[in-house]
Amino acid sequence: MEVAQVISLSPARHRDDVLPGEGILPVLPALAGLLPAGGLARGSVLTTGEFGLLSLALAAGASASGAWCAVVGVPAAGVRAAADAGLDPARLVLVADPGRGWPQVVASLLDGFDIVMLCPPEPPPAQLRRKLEATARRHGSVLLVTGDWPGAQTRLHVAAEEWTGLGAGHGRLRARRAHVVASGRGAAERPRSAWLWLPGPDGAVTAAASEFSAAGHARAGEQAGLSERLISSG
Repeated sequence: MEVAQVISLSPARHRDDVLPGEGILPVLPALAGLLPAGGLARGSVLTTGEFGLLSLALAAGASASGAWCAVVGVPAAGVRAAADAGLDPARLVLVADPGRGWPQVVASLLDGFDIVMLCPPEPPPAQLRRKLEATARRHGSVLLVTGDWPGAQTRLHVAAEEWTGLGAGHGRLRARRAHVVASGRGAAERPRSAWLWLPGPDGAVTAAASEFSAAGHARAGEQAGLSERLISSG
């Protein structure tokens, strides 16, 4: 019932509220250099390796500028975590479990929302991918996918990371310095990379120095899953 209500309201939101005529949705300054156009091109598909702060951060700049965002198929995503990442809770819809009809849910959300973050419950066949890509182009929406999507124009992933604040068996996680790499097709074919605080000590996503210690390399495997705890709902 809640999903049906969201779908019925979304077209009016898209027409009346959201950054009319803009071909590029803004991103946080630290992320602009990773994207060929310096922002999220309407009608495009992007992927991240897994759902986490990078996914939310990609939508934060547009959300702060008035974009409507939806998160589909990520039960761990919560309003508080999204707000902490910079998204406007008043312009955010969460669909934790879209059910077996998830392609129809996503297509309807692409009709009314600027950014749809999706974790598909199963690898979609090529025909379905092309249909959703065409829907995003037709409505000028951005589809941000967790996992693999062969038709994506841009792919981003965290290639290396180092947490600060942990000692030898003690301490608190304070910040993560991450090496984010972007590649793709067309204008995004040339690989780009940046070191980011993801998040920084103050919780913000900003540019970081490129040094990465040997100890950080040794700990990266052990700490790879810790970032997801920071974005789970509370």
